[in-house]
Amino acid sequence: MPKKAEEDDDDVSSVEIDDEEEEEQEEDEQAANDLGNSDIVTKYRCAGDIANAALLDVIAKVVPGAKAVDICASGDGFIEEATAKVYNKKGGKKIDKGSAFPVCISVNNTVGHYSPLTSEDQVVLAEGDLVKIDLGVHVDGYIAVLAHTVLCTKPGEEPEMTDAMKRKADVVTAAWTAAECAQRMFKEGATNQDITEMVSKVAAEYKCSPMEGVLSHQMKKHVIDANKVMLNKTSPEHTVKDAKVELSDVFGFDFVMSTGEGKPKASQLRTTVFKRDLEEKYSLKMKASRTFFSEVNQRFPTLPFTLRAGDERNWRMGVVECVKHGLFIEYPVLIEKPDEFVAQVKFTGLLLPSGNVARITSGPPLTLKSEVEVQDAGLVELLAQSTDKKKKKKEKKKKAAEDTAAPAAVAD
Repeated sequence: MPKKAEEDDDDVSSVEIDDEEEEEQEEDEQAANDLGNSDIVTKYRCAGDIANAALLDVIAKVVPGAKAVDICASGDGFIEEATAKVYNKKGGKKIDKGSAFPVCISVNNTVGHYSPLTSEDQVVLAEGDLVKIDLGVHVDGYIAVLAHTVLCTKPGEEPEMTDAMKRKADVVTAAWTAAECAQRMFKEGATNQDITEMVSKVAAEYKCSPMEGVLSHQMKKHVIDANKVMLNKTSPEHTVKDAKVELSDVFGFDFVMSTGEGKPKASQLRTTVFKRDLEEKYSLKMKASRTFFSEVNQRFPTLPFTLRAGDERNWRMGVVECVKHGLFIEYPVLIEKPDEFVAQVKFTGLLLPSGNVARITSGPPLTLKSEVEVQDAGLVELLAQSTDKKKKKKEKKKKAAEDTAAPAAVAD
């Protein structure tokens, strides 16, 4: 009996230790994602600034005759160079920084994830192509994602507004409008279902379809796809748990619209973008696979990357066994039906403890705008809301000054 009692005591103490460790981990995670910490917000903003600058640099290279792979490689190089210049204080703690999502250039009916190998690129931009640019940056694991859609034209040229061009304008404006509405809806208590319903209403205004399978993800330190998820479009195949927005939430809002039915399918193009699945374990047999796995774990332990980031031939071979046994998650190149057009707008939003929204990534103003005017009363009211914090602050200060001055006038 005493022996049994001793065993029970050991069991209790081990459970208590496990509980303590779990509580410490939860506390550490909470502290690492607390937007009340100004250092964390500064890192998010730094990543956002680099993402915004990278987008502008990439847009400048979207011209007729440019190769998609060259633009992707140039954008990735810009991000690598820009992140190398920040947080380099002598004697300071060395922090990880760089790409959080490789630059992808997806044209016309290609939905996304086209970041080809140098030896396999098939895409040369032509005048009038609708080009989606998707990228991500992180500083110390704090992620800023961004996507924008532009028309490929010669510098200074205005496109002729043919019927096809008008539909391109519709789909681009639809994606942009959904993002603008989401920014205004990003408040404590808002639900993922509210956002999805809004996207459906916006799409209807422009006679477009939201793309199925597209998700807006909550993000945390080193995590680009955390638990809370918002659907671009509901369908029998795509459902998510109900979720509410809370203070200190960070979201990568992703809106993809199509002039077609919005039902993507996998293309025949090689998948080059992957992300480590930390839940899966497997003892790799091939030397090339082990080398690839080791290199990726060192450079991209948690965030998406492209095979172009390493030795293309060796990484192309090494990834096969890893994917076969579930060690990596694939981001396949998806396409819509031919002759349809797809547009994407993605931004990163921080809901600060004050309740204010910090939109840290944003593309330039649209150069291709739809002739359609939004008619839905709820959407019109939503879009009329100001997102200019400086203007709001000035109005509050002016009102406070007036309130303070009024009693003094009466006293005189």
